[in-house]
Amino acid sequence: MAAELPIGTLLESSDGAHAHVLARKLNRHTFWCGQSGSGKTYALGVLLEQVMLETELPLVILDPNSDFVRLGEMRAGADRASADELRSRDVRVLGRNGDHDLRVQFTNLPLKSKAAVAQIDPILDADEYNHLLRLEDEVHSIDDRDLVAHLRAKGSAVHDKLANRLENLGISEWDLWAWGGRNVGDHLDERADATVLDLGGFPTPAESRAAALAVLDHLWEHREERVGRLIVIDEAHNLCRPDPSTPVERLLTERIVQIAAEGRKYGLWLLLSTQRPSKVHINALSQCDNLALMRMSSPKDLAELADVFGYAPASMLERSSAFTQGQALFAGGFVDSPVLVQMGARLTEEGGSDVAVPLR
Repeated sequence: MAAELPIGTLLESSDGAHAHVLARKLNRHTFWCGQSGSGKTYALGVLLEQVMLETELPLVILDPNSDFVRLGEMRAGADRASADELRSRDVRVLGRNGDHDLRVQFTNLPLKSKAAVAQIDPILDADEYNHLLRLEDEVHSIDDRDLVAHLRAKGSAVHDKLANRLENLGISEWDLWAWGGRNVGDHLDERADATVLDLGGFPTPAESRAAALAVLDHLWEHREERVGRLIVIDEAHNLCRPDPSTPVERLLTERIVQIAAEGRKYGLWLLLSTQRPSKVHINALSQCDNLALMRMSSPKDLAELADVFGYAPASMLERSSAFTQGQALFAGGFVDSPVLVQMGARLTEEGGSDVAVPLR
């Protein structure tokens, strides 16, 4: 494994000196930030390609906008040797834009997650919650496809009420469920070089968030295996909000904050990417020991970054408002000292890009 991952050139170097991040320090949580148009997602792809090329660290990418679904496709003109090496990596895209379905086994979800998805409160809906709890003993004999039928066959008013809830909310008809086939946990357990979860392929935000919760639950439940993973959460404000409003949103935020606080010792390392720091829960943000900052013009956001990331020099943070596309400040443990970087070129294709203005 290379000790240093090349990501571009030093911004103020007269001879185009290479810029690197330290591979071994990706075992700390990372915050990746930049306003719209800064090149944040493209630049993140540069780093992820180098992680795949130079390390054996599995990537798990929660991708809400389908930006990384082409991570296994080489760009025309990419360095041939690097492209050939990257082609040999196991990149799995799960979801609408991938070669594999993104499916979850409802009955395998933790009890709290099942209840959150079904919007069952343990106090207000005590009877339904209790029957959901009892289903834990029957989990191996229930197929997701037959769950509603299984509940109705019980013949009790509470079971009928639970079945009605699943049908009335449309949950039983979600495309997300595995129906006894391969589910996302099977893919995660096989530890591909990169597993891209195309969360943008679902028709409703509720399904997308339930899929993300299932992924994070699975990784946390298997934490004792101590398999190092870089968990990349793009547009992290969608999953780790400071003010979650639904049961699933609250569980997602709790799980990400828990991984931020306790996951490092188990090899669960976060990379949270977003446009604004204020949109991510402070208890996750404050656990990040690495910072990559692209253009940021908001004085309020820069002040928050200065307050949270004391290791980033204030003078360098202030310069970020004048960054052009692809320029970034790297600070924290994964660089020897804070440095300004012009990010390098991607080897793989972007999954999404800006819509061009049509010209006559």
